[in-house]
Amino acid sequence: MTSPPALRTLAWTCAVALALTIAGCTALDAKQREMIFQPSDRIWQRANMQGMDDVWISFRSQHAQQDVRLHGLWLPHRNPEAPVMLYLHGARWNVTGSTLRMRNMHSLGFSVLAIDYRGFGQTEPKELPSEITAREDALAAWQWLAQHHPDQPRVIFGHSLGGAIAIDLATRVNDEQALIVEATFTNIRDMARGFQWGWLPVGPLITQKFDSLSKIKQVGSPVVVVHGSADALIPQAQGQQLYEAAIGPKQWVLVDGGTHHSTNSAGLPQYRAALSQLQGLKNP
Repeated sequence: MTSPPALRTLAWTCAVALALTIAGCTALDAKQREMIFQPSDRIWQRANMQGMDDVWISFRSQHAQQDVRLHGLWLPHRNPEAPVMLYLHGARWNVTGSTLRMRNMHSLGFSVLAIDYRGFGQTEPKELPSEITAREDALAAWQWLAQHHPDQPRVIFGHSLGGAIAIDLATRVNDEQALIVEATFTNIRDMARGFQWGWLPVGPLITQKFDSLSKIKQVGSPVVVVHGSADALIPQAQGQQLYEAAIGPKQWVLVDGGTHHSTNSAGLPQYRAALSQLQGLKNP
């Protein structure tokens, strides 16, 4: 039988091991969040912000049990009955880096609201974002649009990482006219496989899953999947997989020569053609 001192030593050793394991998991989670989101508060493309209004959306985070104040940019269309779009940006570039894409979508007949997740731009509190907090932020912005523009068709749009957030949002609401994703991946596990060390069994260590491939099967609204043929960051095949997994009315838009950053501008005519097929959405 183990003696009491030995039991105490064993218990202490187990406690230390558990603490180190938890600390290691916490550090791993934080590193993933940092690598995936790359949050920034730098201002880009200031000239493109002319005519855009600042929007502030306040809500209580149930996950973090804290008050959140989202910053967004609002670009209204001249037609007060125009459909409204929630624009969800990707990693690294905050909302100010999305103003050109905002104007592109505005030219297609939308009033556009783009928001920064926690950790980006002027949104408060300043903290490292996560899949859960970004999910909350997107839902709060969508509810703001529903409250302020209840009579207009509402569309969810996401670029790159924002596409994963957009797909998740579309599974949580049922009043969207359409879901549009551009240059979006299937999930973080598939993205990791494309790296030089992708052969390593890192799947069980991934905390930020962004499993869009599974979630898009739950979206009932029309889905438009856009990808550039020359996207060197997210393979075209992943966009095609998302399109094939979508279950409702759907369209695949492949922009020939479009890169991860140029597809939106280069593919505007194709965007216009695809959107014209969506019931209730009219071009200006």
